[in-house]
Amino acid sequence: MAHLRLLLSHSARRHTRPCSLLSLLRFSSDSGSGTGPTPPPPPVKPVSYAPKPQSTAEEAPAAAEDAAPSDGPVSQPPPPRRSQEPPQRQWTREELRFVKDAVPAVTPVSYPARVAPLPEDWPAEEVPQEGPAEEGLRGEAERIEMEATRGRRSFFGMQVEEEQVPYPTLIPVEKRPQKVAIDLVDAIREIKTSADEKKRNFTETVEAHVMLGVDPRRGDQMVRGALTLPHGTGKTVRVAVFAEGPAADEARAAGADVVGGDELIEEIRTGGGKLSFDKCIATPMFMPRLSKVARILGPRGLMPNPKLGSVTNDVSGAVKAAKSGRVDFKIDKTAIVHVGLGKVNFSDESLRENIGAFVHALLLAKPVGLKKTSKYVGYVKKFTLSSTMGPGFPVTIPSLSAAADHYNKVQAS
Repeated sequence: MAHLRLLLSHSARRHTRPCSLLSLLRFSSDSGSGTGPTPPPPPVKPVSYAPKPQSTAEEAPAAAEDAAPSDGPVSQPPPPRRSQEPPQRQWTREELRFVKDAVPAVTPVSYPARVAPLPEDWPAEEVPQEGPAEEGLRGEAERIEMEATRGRRSFFGMQVEEEQVPYPTLIPVEKRPQKVAIDLVDAIREIKTSADEKKRNFTETVEAHVMLGVDPRRGDQMVRGALTLPHGTGKTVRVAVFAEGPAADEARAAGADVVGGDELIEEIRTGGGKLSFDKCIATPMFMPRLSKVARILGPRGLMPNPKLGSVTNDVSGAVKAAKSGRVDFKIDKTAIVHVGLGKVNFSDESLRENIGAFVHALLLAKPVGLKKTSKYVGYVKKFTLSSTMGPGFPVTIPSLSAAADHYNKVQAS
């Protein structure tokens, strides 16, 4: 071993090529034994074996039967060993490029479209004959068609007539044609003509319905007022006066129907809603006492109001005005004023003067904040006259203005 170490160090110093491991072993064995060189080993002869025959799947069961004894149990052959396929190697980009160029291009193949011929194009000898199934279907179709045309259905073997219901259709709504506004005199004549054609058991009242251009929800645009018609309303008005002492005597002298004080208030409160008067007039001292019956008089429009002239110390003048045809008007929630201005048996001139007086009072009640170019534009939108149970006739604004001017001239003179 000392010689081996010396040799390795010597070869490393001189940078010589190291010898093989076999020669070094031989040299060490020769130098260590001291008996001389060792003979070379005998040559190795290659040995080859015959390949093992591989039996197929059909021959394996037969061979197993031949090898097994006849009297012993037959053992099943082992399942064939699956050959392990080597994993496929991934192609590089260069290889894919060459392979792509090497593979020949495949041209697409198109086939002609096949269309089945129609029954009318079939030859006479190729027309398929209907079988029993087709004949049964055709008979069933004819039967259904016949039942549909007859409008009958069979329930439990009984023929029942079927009701033909029309298909629902949308019926357009026909709008009524808008009536054209006419002159005031013509409207009065039309109202009288319609009232004469349909005779009633009572005398109808000529009513005015005015649509105003104001907002009733605003307090500064409230429209209300009162007026005395020149020719009255044509109705008998029952007047009640809440007064005591000399005021009560004046009311009776003026023609009041009911006069009283606390006893009249108690009678209204316990009367169950039954009233025997159409107008109420009260002195200022009775207004706090009327709070007990305000829920009864208020909804009927009978509560005395200083703005309407029904709360006053001049009891006799208020009673005479109410008897002669005093009318109170007030706008409703839809900005429309409804008021009666006479009977249909009045003359045309009397009705015209009453309508002129109402138009004049309506202009006086116009809100201050409603500023327009004129006194009618933007304030009076539509003025319609009608009888109690008759049609309405719109009236032109110029004819109403002329009637109001005529009333002012009569009052001035």
